Amino acid sequence: MTLNVPPSLYAERRARLAAQLGPDGIAIIPTAPEHLRNRDSDFLYRHDSYFYYLTGFTEPNACLVLTADGHGTLFCNPKDPEREIWDGYRLGPEAAVAALGLDEAFAAAELDQRLPRLLENRACVWYPFATHAGLAARVEGWLGPVRARARYGALCPTRQADLCLLLDEMRLVKDVHELALMRHAAQISARAHVRAMQRCARMLREGREVREYHLDAELLHEFREHGAQAPAYNSIVAAGANACVLHYRADRAPVQGGDLVLIDAGCEYDGYASDITRTFPANGRFTGPQRALYDLVLASQEAAVAATKAGARFTEPHDATVAVLSQGLLDLGLLDRNKVGNVQDVIAQRAYFPFYMHRTGHWLGMDVHDCGSYVEPSEVGQVSERRDPLSGERIQDRPSRVLRPGMVLTIEPGLYVRPAPGVPEAFHHLGIRIEDDAVVQAHGCELMTRGVPVQPDEIEALMRE
Repeated sequence: MTLNVPPSLYAERRARLAAQLGPDGIAIIPTAPEHLRNRDSDFLYRHDSYFYYLTGFTEPNACLVLTADGHGTLFCNPKDPEREIWDGYRLGPEAAVAALGLDEAFAAAELDQRLPRLLENRACVWYPFATHAGLAARVEGWLGPVRARARYGALCPTRQADLCLLLDEMRLVKDVHELALMRHAAQISARAHVRAMQRCARMLREGREVREYHLDAELLHEFREHGAQAPAYNSIVAAGANACVLHYRADRAPVQGGDLVLIDAGCEYDGYASDITRTFPANGRFTGPQRALYDLVLASQEAAVAATKAGARFTEPHDATVAVLSQGLLDLGLLDRNKVGNVQDVIAQRAYFPFYMHRTGHWLGMDVHDCGSYVEPSEVGQVSERRDPLSGERIQDRPSRVLRPGMVLTIEPGLYVRPAPGVPEAFHHLGIRIEDDAVVQAHGCELMTRGVPVQPDEIEALMRE
């Protein structure tokens, strides 16, 4: 199976988008800008996902203009032998037409000059709202010269529309090429987690000092070893109490033999993300309280996995997770029945929230928190109102998204126990999360990330190797 995406696929996506722009519609899709890190050094460049989805083009300073008849125009950096010595190869406008399957291509410097003419006599101009700083102002600037030509019979677009509405729906269901890339990213990331687990136990057995950055280094090595371009997000490597900080960054904290270690990390491969979390005993052996809490989180994930299938609502895996966690918190004594009542009371009052304060999943794709509405589009007008039992604020609920084959989401329940009155000390400072990447199928889901085990006995066996 090849992982190369054929150029014809990008052309097909552009054609599908063009067909939705309406009569005389036009779309403007810029890529991401480069960002200065400090002095004269830039951050590692990463293209805009919408732009890449339609072009497969990874160079900065580019923009795609697409019209309702399917005509695609690219603006990109021109060939420049001197700059290419410093910054690398440029495709250039002359080669871009054939290489990317477009109709026209011009130098990026010509964008402001050519856009007004391309906007003439168009009914609606589409562009991604609130994703590119200053883009809305640039569109207004391009429309000015169009209005100035009204005396010559030029018509100015009367409507502006958010292109994200169309592209988000297109990107939400992955095609076979996208799923192949995501499976490959998941396999690389799973190997990276295994490598970090095993090194942690090995170093401790050898009596060596282990710090969080040692494990982070193993992740990065495995990502690059297998061709991933970069981490898909800032890796979380959290030892001991640090695991109770949800967005903790891999840092210098020591890893002790009795600690649990939470690693939330995934690579990006050819523009597609993976996202895995595993929690494991640093020395390869769970203590009694660690195992009890881990078994509860794993049981809640199994319930969420069982609820993830075509036809289910996006919220159903979360509801399944909350039901299991709430009962387990009562059974383990982290919640006092005399104060919070039975499991139905715990769920209704969100009494589990101090231990589980995030959702059970999110869309995954080109972005780690990928695009796509969490509301079912055909039911967006059905609104109910409720009062949140914790904050007291009024919340408007709309029917949750119906899952369809090819959608990809994470399933990531967790528990985070900080010292507090009434919380058994044996569980203090334990943070546990288990996260896998799931492809929705007709009768269930495929977990792409099980190349790294989740069963506690298998984790312990792996770390003894």
